[in-house]
Amino acid sequence: MQGLLDPLRQQLGAAHVLTEGDLTAWEQDWRQRSRGKALAVVRPGSTQELADVVKTCAAYLAQHPDSGLSLVPQGGNTGLVVGSTPDASGRQLVVSLQRMNAVRQLDADNLTITVEAGCILQSLQQQAQNAGLLFPLSLAAEGSCTLGGNLATNAGGTQVVRFGNTRDLCLGLEVVTAQGDIWQGLSGLRKDNTGYDLRHLFIGSEGTLGIITAATLKLYPLPAAQLTAWVALPSMEAAVQLLGLAHQQLGAGLTGFEVMGDFALSLVARHFAQLHIPPGSDAPYSVLLENASYESPAHAREQLEKLLSTALEKGCILDAVVTENLAQAQALWHIRESIPLAQAQEGLNIKHDISLSVSRIPEFVRSTDALLQQALPGVRLVNFGHLGDGNLHYNVQAPPGVDGAQFLRAHEAQVNTLVFDAVARFEGSISAEHGVGSLKVTTLEKYKSPVALDLMRSIKRALDPQNLMNPGRVIRL
Repeated sequence: MQGLLDPLRQQLGAAHVLTEGDLTAWEQDWRQRSRGKALAVVRPGSTQELADVVKTCAAYLAQHPDSGLSLVPQGGNTGLVVGSTPDASGRQLVVSLQRMNAVRQLDADNLTITVEAGCILQSLQQQAQNAGLLFPLSLAAEGSCTLGGNLATNAGGTQVVRFGNTRDLCLGLEVVTAQGDIWQGLSGLRKDNTGYDLRHLFIGSEGTLGIITAATLKLYPLPAAQLTAWVALPSMEAAVQLLGLAHQQLGAGLTGFEVMGDFALSLVARHFAQLHIPPGSDAPYSVLLENASYESPAHAREQLEKLLSTALEKGCILDAVVTENLAQAQALWHIRESIPLAQAQEGLNIKHDISLSVSRIPEFVRSTDALLQQALPGVRLVNFGHLGDGNLHYNVQAPPGVDGAQFLRAHEAQVNTLVFDAVARFEGSISAEHGVGSLKVTTLEKYKSPVALDLMRSIKRALDPQNLMNPGRVIRL
């Protein structure tokens, strides 16, 4: 495809069209489950450069329809469903947005910030904080994931219970379409009732309809205080009961509610001994609960201690520790964020990112745990996640002494079917915040309604008739 690469080099400069050397950073997914082969990695530095690249590729594909050319947009490449790395064909162009990382505008009066898609999430958080404001999206990968990827997958994180997913934080987008046109939709308006809300088509579409290049996002005032409590509980039912009490007594102050099973915490203790897990963590479940107050630290502490006292009286908690300062809170959150890393240290595992009605989670966990143990005696369950919004990372580890890779080869399909069938029975979703990517495309076809799938395919064909944008991800034509 030299007839394509030479024009791209003229548009971007040869230094930004990579075809040789080690391309592992772009070709291999974060979990190292898949390694593809890119035709090239292109790195546009502006929205117009990206639009020119897409136009060139669309024209080439029109002239060479059998070339198999397609584009794979990529941000920080921290995804978990193999949605932003190329396949093995050598015909896909990886479009890296990392050079497009500017903060274009911060409007403190409008409580908005406009940033480019390649901006690292942690940088955006810091820019907001420097202005005395809060951008509340918070993920374990925030030091390397980008805003474009967060929007493309509609990422969640630890503060969804108060602020919602990335979709809920976005007021406007700038997008390069599959034809190479630029849609300027960066309005900071909170009310705009002028037809279809196009931004919601692109958010969560994983680059299959167009490429997000910039976004206008909501900001919030910084709270006067944020307090974190680590709570030991006897059961998942008790965790749901505590969540209900927290909603009643803390209201909008409840900004985080994370549940962690005892085996998940035991992995952190085993592989990260330097992290000091609070006493009582051998209880069946523990919860990290965060309360924010816009009044004062004293008010935040009074609210939290009142909640815990009520919960103790009702018998739904066993023990609790309330942090005294920011360093202690960060240490506790670091334990929670270390669970996926500890699980990786333990060996390959089968991950599930599911969502259910909060009220049905205890019954789901109890019945599905039993089904897995019956089917695969000795299997270990790493159960943790964002209970406040009904999102569980319900992961399955091989029995002790069994090689993880061998376990996956022999049982991954069986485990996935068992878990996803259970999710369907409980009217949940097989993907809560990680997206579909290529990993769950066939699974989605099994559990999504035929009407929904037909509507999704119609949208894909209408916006990307050449199937240029990230084909084989989310939906198959």
